[in-house]
Amino acid sequence: MNFLNNVDLDGQTLPPPGAPNVMLAAGGTQLRKDVDDDGIYAWTFKVDWKDPSKTKVTGPVKIPVAPYHYLCDGQLTSCVPQPGTDRRLDAQGDKLMARVVYRRVGTRESIVAVHSVNTAAGAGGVRWYEFRVGARRQLQLFQQGTYAPDSSYRWMASPAMDRAGNIGIGYSFGGTPHFAGQRFAARLATDPKGMLTLREAVLVEGAGAQANTLRWEDYTQTAMDPSDDCTIWYVGDYLRAGDANYSTRIGAFRLPGCRPPKAPARRNARPTPPATTVKRP
Repeated sequence: MNFLNNVDLDGQTLPPPGAPNVMLAAGGTQLRKDVDDDGIYAWTFKVDWKDPSKTKVTGPVKIPVAPYHYLCDGQLTSCVPQPGTDRRLDAQGDKLMARVVYRRVGTRESIVAVHSVNTAAGAGGVRWYEFRVGARRQLQLFQQGTYAPDSSYRWMASPAMDRAGNIGIGYSFGGTPHFAGQRFAARLATDPKGMLTLREAVLVEGAGAQANTLRWEDYTQTAMDPSDDCTIWYVGDYLRAGDANYSTRIGAFRLPGCRPPKAPARRNARPTPPATTVKRP
């Protein structure tokens, strides 16, 4: 297993009192050239604040998923091609990416995770999962999918779940003839399982190649806007034409059907900046 990732809270509704923290990891071990697996591995971390000696870590427990192969065999590999240079970018295909998301919608508890995988289309895709928390706090796979609509590279993803249970995923996009940039796709909670049904949208197109290092970003990042719990903010890198170093673009999008909670009007409140609404094709 590689790089345990703690779950991160989306929204204001906390887990049930006494629920343990959850940590997830992808399978395989790049150092042993084991870059294939068919499971995601879960641990629970139960803290006893009164008697720390009783704090307990349990796991790993394998959750069976569709087989996968690390994108480009893992991290620190020359992977994603760029126009105009022989320098390829690192895909960090050996790990679950930031963030692993926990969200309660009503009585339902979901955990969403993503990582970068090889695809039948010949490049890189975003493998994503939604797990559900059972009555005994066990994780069960609810749905999964690999987003790879063509032979371009999609990697370094970051997910979020809004208050309606819709899922949005931002990610790096690239591969010749495209310079590396940032895009996002999404699905509604009522959509067929395993599909990102809301069309891919562009946050920013890259306009230059990164030639000074293979390391692309460290991670991208999504975050829910606490003012409405519907707007999903996303940040990632790109290069402007002629620049040697990356720039950062921050943007926001909102998915159909997510309605903010009603709240009393406040004087002198600053409105949330307008967000892009993702539409179906």
